[in-house]
Amino acid sequence: MAKSGGVAKLLGLVAWLTGIIVSLAVGFAMVGGTLTVPEWIGGATAAMVAGWIVVVATILGAILAIIKAIK
Repeated sequence: MAKSGGVAKLLGLVAWLTGIIVSLAVGFAMVGGTLTVPEWIGGATAAMVAGWIVVVATILGAILAIIKAIK
């Protein structure tokens, strides 16, 4: 049973890292203009703002998660 707990933790870490990588990729793609939203929603400006929000929130969330895991 001890092994399954370790496997679960490893899979959780892999899923968490995947989420961080995908979030940063999407956020930077929005900031860089690769991903945009329709003009009626705000176009490139709205995408850039949303992209920066995603990037900052992802980095902040990752840092807080690491701090929580250390304590």
